[in-house]
Amino acid sequence: MRLFGTDGIRGSINRHPMTPENVLRVGMAAAIVLRKQHHGRNMVLIGKDTRLSGYMIESALTSGICSMGMNVTLVGPVPTPGIAYLTRTLRIDAGIVISASHNPFEDNGIKFFSYDGFKLPDATEQRIEELVADDHLVRHRSKGAEVGRAFRLDDATGRYIEYIKSTLPRGLSFEGMKIVVDCANGAAYKTTPWLLRELGAEVIAIHDKPNGVNINLDCGTLHMEEVRKAVLLHKADAGISHDGDADRVLLCDEKGHVIDGDQVMGICAAEMHAQGRLQGETVVATVMSNIGLEKFLERKGIGLLRTKVGDRYVVEKMLAGGYNLGGEQSGHIVFLDLNTTGDGPITAMQVLSVMKKRALSLSKLASEIRLFPQVLINVEVAKRQDIRTIPEIEQAIKTAEKSLGSNGRILVRASGTEPKIRVMLEGKDLKTITRLGNDISKVIKEKMK
Repeated sequence: MRLFGTDGIRGSINRHPMTPENVLRVGMAAAIVLRKQHHGRNMVLIGKDTRLSGYMIESALTSGICSMGMNVTLVGPVPTPGIAYLTRTLRIDAGIVISASHNPFEDNGIKFFSYDGFKLPDATEQRIEELVADDHLVRHRSKGAEVGRAFRLDDATGRYIEYIKSTLPRGLSFEGMKIVVDCANGAAYKTTPWLLRELGAEVIAIHDKPNGVNINLDCGTLHMEEVRKAVLLHKADAGISHDGDADRVLLCDEKGHVIDGDQVMGICAAEMHAQGRLQGETVVATVMSNIGLEKFLERKGIGLLRTKVGDRYVVEKMLAGGYNLGGEQSGHIVFLDLNTTGDGPITAMQVLSVMKKRALSLSKLASEIRLFPQVLINVEVAKRQDIRTIPEIEQAIKTAEKSLGSNGRILVRASGTEPKIRVMLEGKDLKTITRLGNDISKVIKEKMK
């Protein structure tokens, strides 16, 4: 069974692969692979979100790593992008985040960063996976004084906050702004409110009291009604909503409208383009990004490159082409000049800085990016199969595409984790794309029973 998915290892706690026995072996295997990959301080940095099971996973990982002669630095709850930043700047051999992102507290996961702050390449993950399954893994254990040690770094959050402040224009203040922050009872429960207060904003923090079992519970990026209600109640200038590990952010304008990752990329791309800071005059996004973003960027003279779904593929394309802005509709936004992965707090600060500099409301900034209506239909199928091998499905897609012309877009793809075909359509008219989506879904159901 494969351990690694598109974003590390993840699963229900105390069920494979997230059992303490297996996590111990993951720590052992990772120590072997990552120590050989880079000759540095012989140290692994471990951070986590606020899940109850984080203590258990942290202990198992630490034991496995130390048993192989590597040392561990523990930092407690810190946003995922903070671990990427600290791993790189402290010159540590690897970083690990214990988190299941937006999943409920019953789940947990393990994400790895290399010494350079980027997620591990597939080949490295494969090598760790092979060693976890190796019956002779224990023969690599260290003996006597060669066993590793565990240390604690108490000011990790403060270091990360100071770095984020350094990414903003000198002298910038958010004084006079009232901001709501939904911390999702997760890793950013201290970080973003603290950061905003230090920058002069009035902060209304909600869902900022984690207890181990309330992370993502009816809050955060999957429940935007929470931040929306708070913004309207407090007459705030904007709302910020994180997921459990804060590598994502979605916003809410002063009128209560949700601002998604596509609109955030549009706002930031236009500002960077105007300042001559947008490398390659191009934004990298996934196949899920709205055609409305594409048309907005075209009007600004900015190109859009698309990748497979997953922020790691966005980063790969950015690195290959030398681009510095990319992301996902879901709120993973990567400013490659500032960090090596999706960074919720940095993204929020970049948007607020544009508001402040332009003296414009968030609703005004977002209004230029007119998103097309979007329909997403998940079709359950008996087994996963390449839809390109079924002529009737291909013909149904072509017929719908002809009907939409240049005023819409269709994406049909298999789910990477479930026996489902995802049918996504965008167009100017919701009724039209809904009808066309149902037509395609009907053919898929008939031909993939």
